[in-house]
Amino acid sequence: MLSSPDLSFSRILPIDVFNQLGKLLQQMQLEAVGSAALVLTEAVLARIMSKSERQKQKFTLVVSEQFSALLVGNQEENVGMCVAGSFPDLNEVSLPQGENQIEREFIPLTPDATLYASLTFNSQAIASFISQLKDLFAHDSHTYQHLERYLQIPSLNDATLQGKFTLLLLEYLLPLQNQFFTASDTNFNHVSVCQPIEDALKKQIYQERLLNQVTTQIRKSQDLQVIMATAIAQVREFLQLDRLVIYKFDESRVNGQQSTLAPSKTRSLHNWQQYRGCIVYEARATDAIPSVLNYQEKNCFVPPFECWEKYRQGFTLAVDDVEKTYVLSECLLNFLKRTQVRAKLAAPIIYEEKLWGLLIANQCHDSHHWTDSEISLLTSIAEQLAIAIYQSELMRSLTEEKQTLEHRVIERTMALREALVAAEAASRLKSEFLATISHELLTPLTYVIGMSSTLLRWPIGELSQRQRDYLQTIHDSGEHLLEMINDILDLSQIEAGKAVLNISEFSLTNIAQRTVESLQEKAISEQIQFKLDLQIDCQRDRFTADVSRVEQILWNLSSNAIKFTPEGGSVTLRLWVEDDNAIFQVEDTGIGIPEEQLPLLFEKFQQLDTPLRRRYEGTGVGLALTKQLIELHRGRIEVESTVAIGSIFTVWIPQQPMKVGSGE
Repeated sequence: MLSSPDLSFSRILPIDVFNQLGKLLQQMQLEAVGSAALVLTEAVLARIMSKSERQKQKFTLVVSEQFSALLVGNQEENVGMCVAGSFPDLNEVSLPQGENQIEREFIPLTPDATLYASLTFNSQAIASFISQLKDLFAHDSHTYQHLERYLQIPSLNDATLQGKFTLLLLEYLLPLQNQFFTASDTNFNHVSVCQPIEDALKKQIYQERLLNQVTTQIRKSQDLQVIMATAIAQVREFLQLDRLVIYKFDESRVNGQQSTLAPSKTRSLHNWQQYRGCIVYEARATDAIPSVLNYQEKNCFVPPFECWEKYRQGFTLAVDDVEKTYVLSECLLNFLKRTQVRAKLAAPIIYEEKLWGLLIANQCHDSHHWTDSEISLLTSIAEQLAIAIYQSELMRSLTEEKQTLEHRVIERTMALREALVAAEAASRLKSEFLATISHELLTPLTYVIGMSSTLLRWPIGELSQRQRDYLQTIHDSGEHLLEMINDILDLSQIEAGKAVLNISEFSLTNIAQRTVESLQEKAISEQIQFKLDLQIDCQRDRFTADVSRVEQILWNLSSNAIKFTPEGGSVTLRLWVEDDNAIFQVEDTGIGIPEEQLPLLFEKFQQLDTPLRRRYEGTGVGLALTKQLIELHRGRIEVESTVAIGSIFTVWIPQQPMKVGSGE
């Protein structure tokens, strides 16, 4: 707190008397000293501490070459002229503890409150007060230097001016003794004791209603501009403000760089020019109030670093009279006068623990004492606006993320479409190539099979056993190759969409028996028992489908089962009818298929990797073609298999609509 070793006057005074003494000192400056003097009050501290901290100690300081005086009032006795301790460290929000220091709790200065007042004309005490006051502005170089110039001014007061002050003091004190007896009983009777309470309650209700309106609007609307503009218009009207604005800081500068800079008394004014912004929203009482919308202050609006930190911690700046608060900041005071600001109240808008901006209330014509309810309302509105900003930023982030994901999906879809087109083109080219090659192979292969068959039946001359074996091998290999080529051609036609079903009526029993008969010789040669299990009534034996394709399906599945069944095993072909479906089942006791390889079973040109793989011939087309033929009938196939036990292939083929009918 600010202190002085020599006191000329010290006693308890009512707050009204204390304030009148301060006005008398200021009148001395105005009437006798002129504009060359310095007059300061506790209002000058509004930039660096809260309202409650400032009101713990009040003072009026007058400094000139002819007359200097210091009036200090505290809420606690025996504080004397202790000046420094009453003002907290700028890096702290609360007051420090210690001997002869005021309590942390703030007691509001009501009209009937009293202060422990001290009045001194001692030049050394005044200089000490200025020195300690100067230290409070160590981080504001302009104010610091301004106070430095007044340190050498205090001297003995001019006797004439000292006497004039005494006369002014007497003129005030003589009628003071009667002031408590001048109240009119008649007027008092017309005033309701409850009226102030009723007015306060009404104002509190209106204030809560306004806050609820702003909160509801934030919840309902996603448009930040509408929320901001509507909120400040409603608050301005409710508080009867001349002007209410939202000042937005450059986020990258305020919140990005300041966190890395440590406070320093030697930091120059230029270092703080980075903390700039712009007025982005404005509400005015009338058009006569000058507009400051989009205004960017580039020279004077440069608070010290510690003020930014206090704003980020929720500090609210209340300035009742800018001419008193900014008397040491000529540039800023001139700027405020140009924009017709006489009193201002600034509440921080904190977004994600960053100082986004300020909600600033202005009274433009007269000074204004900001009440606690006004400060509370503006602070609450600033908090609600921070929620609106968070909500808007969240929606913007979600929209950008959605657009990014949609863009990625489009890019991925296009890439997949291009890959699919390329794959289809490659598959079509491969199918066309295989079909062409297969057709080209058919003619010479037919000659090989035909001539080898003719030579085996040649009547002229007797063939040796070796010659007959060679011719039989040539004939059998040709037949096997012909089967594979036909499978490839069929598969190519189906994939190209050129395959057509020749629907006719036939006997299910007959095609099953033909399949067993055609493969019986092969099964016997492999020492495999091939059985037919017919579970069908003769009334349901007739069926409509492509008989050649159905027979090809049965032949492929049965021959495949025989091929992969070891000697001594068995293969069973079952047949029954359910509803309109013919069901064929081929069961073997073969080598089985591992579960992890089942998904590859019906892939084209795919041979499963088994220990016995090299023992078996084939292109891997048979099962793929079989599945395609089944699906061509709108049917389905299922597989159950266990390694070393065997497999069961079950086929469902629905009855086909009759187009061309023929019986067997």
